Amino acid sequence: MENKFFRTKETIANKLDLPRDILLDLPKITILADNEINIENHKGIVIFEEEEIKINSNVGPISIYGNSFKILFIGGNTITLSGNFKSVVYEGHE
Repeated sequence: MENKFFRTKETIANKLDLPRDILLDLPKITILADNEINIENHKGIVIFEEEEIKINSNVGPISIYGNSFKILFIGGNTITLSGNFKSVVYEGHE
């Protein structure tokens, strides 16, 4: 039932040309070079380790690999991270 509801919202967003990230609560990720990432519509931090950060989202966990991680801003549904990023991996739903 939830999948049908999601598809209906997706169809409405496409037909009315509405922002999908807002209507469908999808993560919006902005990467600035290799040292700053901004993630909107996240669902919390799952792992914050020396070489990996894992952020939960509606599309599944998002893993960020690298080092020297710092949280620059966290508030509401937005998080901004700095560090030396090597890769961003979308793990999807399991």
